[in-house]
Amino acid sequence: MLKKTRILFTIPNFDTAGSGKSVYDLVKNIDRTIFEPEICCSRRDQGLFFKEVEKLDVKIHIFPTKTHYRPWITFLFRVLKIRKFFKQNKFDIIHSWNWSSDISEPLAARLAGIPFVYTKKAMGWGGNRYWTWKSKLSTKIIVVNRDMIHQYFTKMMHKVELFPLAIDTNYYKPSSIDYSISKETYFKKDDFVILSIANLVEVKGVEILFEAIQKINNDQIKVLIVGKDTNDYGTQMKQRYASNKNIIFAGKQLEVRPFLQMADLFVIPTKDEGRREGIPNAPLEAMATECVVIGSNVSGVKDILNEFPAYLFEASNVDELAKKIVRVKNMNDNERNKLAKDMREQVIKEFSIEEFLKKHEKLYLSIIK
Repeated sequence: MLKKTRILFTIPNFDTAGSGKSVYDLVKNIDRTIFEPEICCSRRDQGLFFKEVEKLDVKIHIFPTKTHYRPWITFLFRVLKIRKFFKQNKFDIIHSWNWSSDISEPLAARLAGIPFVYTKKAMGWGGNRYWTWKSKLSTKIIVVNRDMIHQYFTKMMHKVELFPLAIDTNYYKPSSIDYSISKETYFKKDDFVILSIANLVEVKGVEILFEAIQKINNDQIKVLIVGKDTNDYGTQMKQRYASNKNIIFAGKQLEVRPFLQMADLFVIPTKDEGRREGIPNAPLEAMATECVVIGSNVSGVKDILNEFPAYLFEASNVDELAKKIVRVKNMNDNERNKLAKDMREQVIKEFSIEEFLKKHEKLYLSIIK
C-alpha cells in the first residue's frame, strides 16, 4: 500500500470566513486515497463553523505555528519549537493559510526540511520585507488573482501558481427549498432586495452602497447586510443609518443560502484601499445561486466579473453604483434571469470546487516527487 501524503493545513482560526471555507473545502474533498490532511490552528474556536470543521474526521492540532519576533534573542529558540512540532508529526507538506507576512512558520518548515506552501489571499505588501523573506523561504506560492502576480511576484515567477478561490456549486445553486427565513421575514414581497454579505470593516465600503440607495430614493429598494457587525465600524454604521428603514442589518449568519435566495441583487462595494481582499467568496456564492452581482472594480472582484465588465463600478463612486443598481432593477424578468444564469455558468467554469481541488492535488504531487 502506497504511503499517503500528509498535508498540514495551518490557519490561525476559523473566524475568517473566506479562508476557513477554503480550508474546509480542501480537507473535505481532497482525495483521501492519496492524501492524509490534518488541520492546525492556534485556538479552538467556539463558533458554529468550527463545529462543522470538527465533523470532517481529520486530526485537528491546537498549536501556535507562528511566534512573535521580539525579543529577537529568543526568536530562533521559539521557531525551533515549531520545527519540533512539524518534525515529530512527520508532515510531508505544510500549506499555510496564515494571512500575515510572518516568517516564523516558513522558517520552521525550512529547518524541518518540509516543503512549505502559502496562499496569498489578500492584497497588500506595503514594502514589508517580511513578505519577501516569507516568499523566499517558501517552496510554492499560491495567488488567488491576477493582480498579485505582476504587483508582487515578478522576480519569483517560478514559485507562483494562480489558483482562484472556489466554491461548491452543488451547494450554492438555485433552490426551491422553503427556508424558515424568506423575503417576507424582513420586507414586502414586491420589494427589490439588495444583499451584501461581509463582516463589517471599513474596506468593505458598505456606506458607499447606503449612499447610493439614498441617492436613488426609492422606498421599494431595500438593503440587507449579513455579517458580523458588532465591532466599532459595524456599530458606527448601524447608528449612522438607524433612521433609514430601508436598511436592515441581519448580523452574522452561519447559513447564508436563504438570504441569497431572497435577494434580487448582490452588491460588493469594496474600497480600493487598506487591506483589500484577494478573491471574495460572497459574490461567487451569489452568482452560483443565480443572483446578479454588481461589484467595485478592484483586485479580485474584477477577476470574478471579468466576463461582465458592465457590472463593475469605480470603487467609491456612489453615482456610478446608483446608476448600475437602477439599471438592474429596471430589467424585465427575462433579461435579469438570463444574466443570472450566465453568471452562474461563469462560476462553474472558472471557480468550481472541482477545478480548485485538481489544481491543489496536482501541485502537492509535483512537490513531493
